[in-house]
Amino acid sequence: MQLNATQVLFANAAPPVSHVSPDFIKMFGDAIRLTRQVAANLVEPGENALVLQSGYFGDSFSECLQTYGANVDLIKAELGTTVTQAAIEQALKQKEYKVLTFTHVDTSTGTFIHYKCMYHTLYNSTLRPGVLSDAKSIAETVRRVSPKTLVIADCVCSVGSEDIRFDDWGLDVVLTASQKGLGTPPGLSILIASQRAIQTFESRASPVTSYYASWKKWLPIMKAYEAGTPAYFATPPVNLIQSYLASLIQLTRTGPSLEERFRLHREASQRIKDAAKDLGLKQIALDPAFAANGMTTLYYPDGLVASDVLPRFAQRGLVIAGGLLAEIKDKYFRIGHMGVTVVEQQRGDVEHIIRVLQESITEARSQKA
Repeated sequence: MQLNATQVLFANAAPPVSHVSPDFIKMFGDAIRLTRQVAANLVEPGENALVLQSGYFGDSFSECLQTYGANVDLIKAELGTTVTQAAIEQALKQKEYKVLTFTHVDTSTGTFIHYKCMYHTLYNSTLRPGVLSDAKSIAETVRRVSPKTLVIADCVCSVGSEDIRFDDWGLDVVLTASQKGLGTPPGLSILIASQRAIQTFESRASPVTSYYASWKKWLPIMKAYEAGTPAYFATPPVNLIQSYLASLIQLTRTGPSLEERFRLHREASQRIKDAAKDLGLKQIALDPAFAANGMTTLYYPDGLVASDVLPRFAQRGLVIAGGLLAEIKDKYFRIGHMGVTVVEQQRGDVEHIIRVLQESITEARSQKA
């Protein structure tokens, strides 16, 4: 069976069924098996958390942890880079941290560090907005220097488009969402936790400080559905889970393989970034080798602003996003290219992105001349 994006949307459009019906019990159980809310469940008030900030969402993670009572230390990367392993090691040696968190690809900047490229910048760079953090090396450093610290990865913008090896790299929690590389309508918060993380949760001394996000409430529900038995804490979004299951089947049981998906994302990303370079556009990532594969972040050409560029994209049927990182918010724009845009090549989405990018920038420049 070959699924595509249309079938994922059709699954979401199907008539709703009861969350305790036999059909949904099997469906939810399958979705749990195929995938398998951090601050409230893993960090207790007064405990230490180390946040690696490579853009807007590092700040959000820090604020979330502080809301639940954590003492947060922030290591902030230089714009266009990520935090170095040397800086992480130094911080871990200064005090004991319950968790270390990082954003694998920060959507605000579109940059990342692939673990194979990390050694080129180990002591002189740190990636940021639209930047890919080196999950493998971060986990290795934590395990070596502070083995009790849990490694928490925000992978909202990387699952499905970047290589993530949860078990092999020793990650403890991966957080993601349904609407990006997983190709499902927005609305689902998706989390994978290691046995270490579960044991940490089970041994906490104080009650969980969130009612609806408490693992104490949700773990029995997940176990029951996996076993084929309905259970109730709150009504799940039935249609979204149907859609999510259709997407997971597409990702894991039909072509292309995960390795092929990652290759297609790399190739599409390079084509778009090459086209931008030919136009004289500059990426936020200081080294192109560290730019994320599911998105591209570009500075506006000299003399042009958002109102000169974004409407031209929209007029040609392409919606792109303006800047998000406060310090350079009005200086750059973001293009997403992940999931069906890349994998379903017959749609011609990548070609459309490149053509619209070329036409929009050329037209904006000519009218400003």
